[in-house]
Amino acid sequence: MKLTGSQILIESLKREGVEVVFGYPGGAVLNIYDEIYKTNFRHILVRHEQGAVHAADGYARSSGKAGVCLVTSGPGATNTVTGLATAYMDSVPLVVFTGQVPTLLIGNDAFQEADIVGITRSCTKHNYLVKDVKNLAKIIKEAFYIASSGRPGPVLVDLPKDVVLDSTEFEYPEAVEIRGYHPTYTGHSYQIKRALDLIYKAKRPVAYVGGGVIHSNASRELYKFITILGVPVTMTLMGLGAFPIKHPLSLGMLGMHGTFRANMAVSESDLVIAIGARFDDRVTGKVDEFAPNAKIIHIDIDPTSISKNIKVDIPIVGDCKRVLQSFLKEIEAREEDTEKIEGRIKPWLDQIEKWKKKHALAYDQEEDVIKPQYVVEKLGELTKGEAIIATEVGQNQMWAAQFYEFNKPRTFLTSGGLGTMGYGLPAAIGAQVANPDKTVIDIAGDGSIQMNIQELATAVQYNLPVKIVILNNAYLGMVRQWQELFFDRHYAYTCMEDIAPDFVKLADAYGAAGFRVEKIKDVEPTLKEALEVKGPAMVDVIVEKFEGVYPMVPAGASLKQMLLV
Repeated sequence: MKLTGSQILIESLKREGVEVVFGYPGGAVLNIYDEIYKTNFRHILVRHEQGAVHAADGYARSSGKAGVCLVTSGPGATNTVTGLATAYMDSVPLVVFTGQVPTLLIGNDAFQEADIVGITRSCTKHNYLVKDVKNLAKIIKEAFYIASSGRPGPVLVDLPKDVVLDSTEFEYPEAVEIRGYHPTYTGHSYQIKRALDLIYKAKRPVAYVGGGVIHSNASRELYKFITILGVPVTMTLMGLGAFPIKHPLSLGMLGMHGTFRANMAVSESDLVIAIGARFDDRVTGKVDEFAPNAKIIHIDIDPTSISKNIKVDIPIVGDCKRVLQSFLKEIEAREEDTEKIEGRIKPWLDQIEKWKKKHALAYDQEEDVIKPQYVVEKLGELTKGEAIIATEVGQNQMWAAQFYEFNKPRTFLTSGGLGTMGYGLPAAIGAQVANPDKTVIDIAGDGSIQMNIQELATAVQYNLPVKIVILNNAYLGMVRQWQELFFDRHYAYTCMEDIAPDFVKLADAYGAAGFRVEKIKDVEPTLKEALEVKGPAMVDVIVEKFEGVYPMVPAGASLKQMLLV
């Protein structure tokens, strides 16, 4: 069967089970878009290429499938870089197709030419420049395999215009064999036994869980592992939802804005069991004072992440799900040892409970101002914790992480590693496409929502009932907080009070429902009304301007050196 490159692309997407592509057309990809038109393949038109990648990212994180987007050459391709870097830092499986000038013009500074393969080499798991249509099907198969296997990540495929025009016999590969790329999925049995020996001897153990548990769909195995052993567990920002936050053994989030009990537990532990986490600097604080008296077990599918930031005692390379399954089999075989754990670590759990009571997450809600934490808590009550929450980046992100109770995986979408403002709205759109029957909310700040506000038009066009809740403090809040604490209150270019748009009018201009809340009594009824709107809605909540995110570990400080107010 002889097909053009454009036809091969669409047929290959079908073979990979792709249901939707997020994209924006342009000259270099017009033949592909014509094929999309002919085949009626589902396509979501975004309003900016960065939005396309973030939407595909939100689709991937919430569904577990690889997200796909398509953009044109030159500026269309370069506009994807921030989205690619966001996905790369957070290990999100994406396949991004970019148009390119004809192969004969590459290197000639042709109109809308950019060396996107060179540009994105450092922020993709792999990338390709397709030079011959005969290789296209094989490359697409490899791209999806690389994106979704091992430690997931984004893969870019650059498509010169002549390649998508050329024809060849179509044969889609059934399997992939890439020289030098063989991810390890099964943990070494001897290392697992050594690790379990340490766990059985520990008096102050703590499990430290990251996004790898969610990526490998290992939440059930994690739950069994934690509850059988009775070990307390803390989660990174990316790991929220991997273990129920309400569970008695949950310590909540750790790190720069983590809970007091989580940071103290890690600091005072004698054993840290790291599962699918990478010891990011926002988690460790001052590296040489991170868990100074603890042995460290590290389970991760990426061998380059082990001992990269923190030296570990027992490395276990493998997929979190499979490794935890192996642990559970070994635990079952050593039932007598397991029964002894509870008595040995009870004083440790009692100490953690004291830390929890001493400094629980809290805020003072006054009558005349709205605290942002109160808004997040009300969202949790109204949605019963069942919504998919996307966030922008900054204070809104941290308040969402602290005060919305995440009890299920794939319900918290946020830019962790890169910290990308403007991520939340397009990610929420992607999540809503993947989960049409679920409530999807973007918790935003008045600064970050404006980074990709144009994607509200996408939500309106496709009648995607995404809800945007803006915690409007008239500042770039997190930057302002740092200026308050460390720069003598020099609020340099962070106040947005006199230059902010009227978000209610803006929502109306886009064709969405708009609401404003200025009084505490109106918070709950207005949020409820917005959630009942059948289409997209934006709620502008005027909150306390100078509210801070606490606890806070200052840059360069240890986890125990928390600012609590």
